[in-house]
Amino acid sequence: MTRTIYLLRHGQTELNAQRRMQGHCDSPLTSLGQAQARAMGRTLRTLITEPASWQLAVSPLGRAQYTAQLVCAELGLPAAHPHTDARLIEVGFGDWEMQAVEPLHAQYPELAERPDWHFAAPNVEPMAAVQARIAALLADPALPAQLIIVAHGLLGRFIRGAYAQLPLDEMLQQEMPQDAFYRLQHGQIERIACLDL
Repeated sequence: MTRTIYLLRHGQTELNAQRRMQGHCDSPLTSLGQAQARAMGRTLRTLITEPASWQLAVSPLGRAQYTAQLVCAELGLPAAHPHTDARLIEVGFGDWEMQAVEPLHAQYPELAERPDWHFAAPNVEPMAAVQARIAALLADPALPAQLIIVAHGLLGRFIRGAYAQLPLDEMLQQEMPQDAFYRLQHGQIERIACLDL
């Protein structure tokens, strides 16, 4: 079976704008974030026919849920269309949740040089656990042939990395855009810029 996945990150949040780590905590979408979510939906509408035939899986966190609602509105889908998948929750950053990135890097300057620096946080979700849940997700035989995912920045790196079998350093240095999304198909990953943002 050929599966096509569109992988979206939630729109900008207040904590994103402040350059703070979110993880499992949450914050509302900014006005830009809402515009980004709508632009993702409009762009998807140009790429897919019969949106109702696409399953939409979303992280349980509010910022992803709201993004999914805005995407659905642009696709003409009912608010009840998305289903929540706990495997899509962002990496938990432990004691560093809500912390600003620049002060952390100033306090621990060696971190700025490490692509895996997020995982230095005390009580962070172990990288192996993140990799295991993404591997389970992608190997799930119940996944439909047409799937839209609304998730998170770092988690999206893991999904794309596992899909393309990227080396760890390369996986962790991928982009985390909020004005573009990705099509995963035939073993290839294509970046798609949002229209009219």
